[in-house]
Amino acid sequence: MAHLLDRRRFISIAASAAGMALLPSGAMAKGMHTVAWEGHALGAAARMTLHHPDRRAAEELIRQAVVETERLERIFSLYRPDSALSELNRVGALAMPPAELVAALETSRDVWSLTGGAFDPTVQPLWTLLADHFGGAEPDPSGPPRERLGEALQRVGLDKVAFSASRVAFARAGMALTLNGIAQGFITDRIVDLLRRGGVTKTLVDMGEIRAIGTRPDGSPWTVGIEDPRHEGGLATVLEVEDMAVATSSGEGFRFDAAGRFNHLIDPRSGLGAGRYRSVAVVAPDAAAADAFSTAFSLLESNEVANVVERRPGLQAHLFDRQSP
Repeated sequence: MAHLLDRRRFISIAASAAGMALLPSGAMAKGMHTVAWEGHALGAAARMTLHHPDRRAAEELIRQAVVETERLERIFSLYRPDSALSELNRVGALAMPPAELVAALETSRDVWSLTGGAFDPTVQPLWTLLADHFGGAEPDPSGPPRERLGEALQRVGLDKVAFSASRVAFARAGMALTLNGIAQGFITDRIVDLLRRGGVTKTLVDMGEIRAIGTRPDGSPWTVGIEDPRHEGGLATVLEVEDMAVATSSGEGFRFDAAGRFNHLIDPRSGLGAGRYRSVAVVAPDAAAADAFSTAFSLLESNEVANVVERRPGLQAHLFDRQSP
């Protein structure tokens, strides 16, 4: 299996520092304490840096954010056998699901509907098929046998998932969910809510997805660089954001095959990987939506993307063609 790049997203914080919180307008004030944390959220690098007049208060906010992240991982992780998602995938149904799981599915259904099914968290059977095929000895580079691909496609479709506050259930045996295309954004939004309740008014949160709270301390927008996956350290563009989230997706992030015809951005309609754009960046009011739409837009024609953006207030899309310099 070809893991030519193992990053799903290509974002760098172009601001001088991330996580400015509770600062007066202007430069760093005397008496401010800096408390930083680096770790992971659902396998992605995450970081927070709070500048706060009360070190203990900042440390407590960081502690609460880490605890909340760990709690949400026990819901959304595909790789923890004790997570709610893992239990759902094993059994095919889940009684009294966590409210966060239902909320993520509601957002998923909204994006699934708006994008004509391009975003679909039920693609996990396709991922498993591709991983098994390309992880074998001397795999056929053209992909899995057509009949096996067809069988997996029959188990894909968010319309085959019934969910409510009391139960989540699959309509067909062998179905499975992956929320990797929305869960990091969902966690980012929850951490933003936690920090806001703690009095944070200016920060840039990076929990696998990026979301700005307010502006930078001097009143200017936060700047977020969108990396060019073809050039290490190169930027495709720089976005200015204020009280918005940014997410990117690129088929270059994970390839099953050397040619990249099969990659982690799986089209639920064909089983093939995204290949239309070099990368896609989405700006949205919340990180969960930005996360999901960046995946969907990677699979849609530019006119289809424009139609969705027109229908969704606050949504912006930046499409970087493979042929563009």
